[in-house]
Amino acid sequence: MKEILERRSIRKYENKALSLDLLKKIIGAALKAPSAKNRQPWKFIVLVSEEKDKFVQVMRQGIERERVTKVLLPNSSNYISAAKHTAAIIEQAPVLIVVCNPSGHSLYEDLTPEEKIYERADMQSIGAAIQNMLLEATSLGIGTLWICDTYFAYDDLKDYFCDKGEIIAAVALGYPAEHPSERPRKDFDEVVEFQ
Repeated sequence: MKEILERRSIRKYENKALSLDLLKKIIGAALKAPSAKNRQPWKFIVLVSEEKDKFVQVMRQGIERERVTKVLLPNSSNYISAAKHTAAIIEQAPVLIVVCNPSGHSLYEDLTPEEKIYERADMQSIGAAIQNMLLEATSLGIGTLWICDTYFAYDDLKDYFCDKGEIIAAVALGYPAEHPSERPRKDFDEVVEFQ
């Protein structure tokens, strides 16, 4: 599939708005993703302008709290600077889509084995939805960045943007102002085993 081969993580965007029609097509592709037991465990919050700027502000506050108090990711301090860079990328991207699981459980919550299985199945379903968005965006000439650095500001962002459920990830979107080469991939034989 052409879009699989051409998709890249874009970290520089043109200062050009995306139309509502484009955003609906991109999110519409996410809604067509397969999901475990057809639960469709997703919600997409589209942020632009001041609301996107508020997300960046809250994310930076959370990153600083994580840096100082090391509440959630004490062994990931080497990645704080990357999380700060991600906040700068979000700031200059025209659109941010926050991806939530309205039925998701808190990272701090103890789960039964059954709840853990449902949570993992939901994560796989949401991953498929995000991938559909990325591929549709690529087909439309829109650049994307799948963002998981939100976990460096988990509590702050959850409290502000996802009052019910959990923030799973975010996707920055815009017309690309860069065209990066494909990043190295592991060899086929290294990751595939036939039995």
